[in-house]
Amino acid sequence: MSRRIVIAGAGVAGATAAKTLRAAGYTGRIVLVGAEHHGPYRRPMVSKDLLANPDAAARSLLESEGSWAERDIDLRLATTVADIDTDRRRVWLSSSEALDYDSLLLATGAQARRLEHHHHQPMRVRTLRGVADVEPLRAAIASGPLLIVGAGLVGLEVAATARGLGASVRVLHAGSAPLDRIVPPQISDLVRDLHAEHDVLIDNDVRLAGLEQIDSEGVVATVADGRTWHACSALVAIGASPDTALARTAGIAVDNGIIVDEQFRTSAPGVFAAGDCANVFTPHRDRHERSEHWNSAQAQGAAAAKAMLGQPITGIDVPWGWSSQYGLSLQFAGWPHPHDELVVRGSIEARNFTALALTDGALVGAVAVGRPKDIRAARALIAAGAVRPGSEWADESVDLVAPEPVPLPMRG
Repeated sequence: MSRRIVIAGAGVAGATAAKTLRAAGYTGRIVLVGAEHHGPYRRPMVSKDLLANPDAAARSLLESEGSWAERDIDLRLATTVADIDTDRRRVWLSSSEALDYDSLLLATGAQARRLEHHHHQPMRVRTLRGVADVEPLRAAIASGPLLIVGAGLVGLEVAATARGLGASVRVLHAGSAPLDRIVPPQISDLVRDLHAEHDVLIDNDVRLAGLEQIDSEGVVATVADGRTWHACSALVAIGASPDTALARTAGIAVDNGIIVDEQFRTSAPGVFAAGDCANVFTPHRDRHERSEHWNSAQAQGAAAAKAMLGQPITGIDVPWGWSSQYGLSLQFAGWPHPHDELVVRGSIEARNFTALALTDGALVGAVAVGRPKDIRAARALIAAGAVRPGSEWADESVDLVAPEPVPLPMRG
């Protein structure tokens, strides 16, 4: 049998793994299987550039159409891995074709969460996860006022994009503040004010009792105390759930994602997982963690490819991401927590700052506006486990320069 690696999922984790395998010298067959009709693309553009501009589709592609064939990567679009026999190391595709594999990478990503009471989503209630969702949402925005459920990254980016397209927007959020899962309260306030300046109100602590289509013209959201909000259409943006159905059916261990070790190995021999679907063991934090950030999925895809080839994985992947709203770029890194000590370099009010989250003097997270160099330095400092007095972290005359990283022992 000729050598073959099969990759289930053609998002950034799967696509990066395929490219890394070739760059690392793998000469066997690579089959990259993607459920979408589009070639691998930059998913963060969905809520911003692609929604705002239909002509941005070509710019969103990770690679030109012909580059996959040039790398001798067999890209199968509009196809899924339907079943896995982990004992025989064989998969069946949705086309009924069976493929044997030496290694299998599960990069199945995540699915947009829906409201609990939505067994069948009303026609005027949308979710946004991929390219196929963009045109229907753009049409909904053009039809009249938009109601957005959720003030996370996707919800707020769509709110900003929709305002740029001239729509009236209202945001309902179950949490206590916008972006409360990834930024401290002071920065949540900045985000709230930014949207208010563009006539977008964010209602916090709203736990919906219902979101229904009332007729062919609109939707209504209700809460138990009797308050209601009306709009022409609604977007539900309440996060994503890891797509673990394939792994679960195959008997692979699953718990808030596909469980993998620091080498991205699942509980089944020869099967690896990476990206939004993977719950990865992080040695220096001594826990499993799942990230939904684009950059983490990209880094995990590259690392999993090396692991499949038996090559060592070194260093720590400190998650980081960004959000663009009304021309303001918010960047974040690490694992900030609401109870961390917060040290601010610059001015949040002036929207030029770096906010550092500290635990016992150690840098564990950072959020910045207008200071991309600080975020790059912060990621290195977090990875190195840097500890400094709070006064030194706050002193802008002291550059955020990381010390030499300390090599960490790797298991397995």
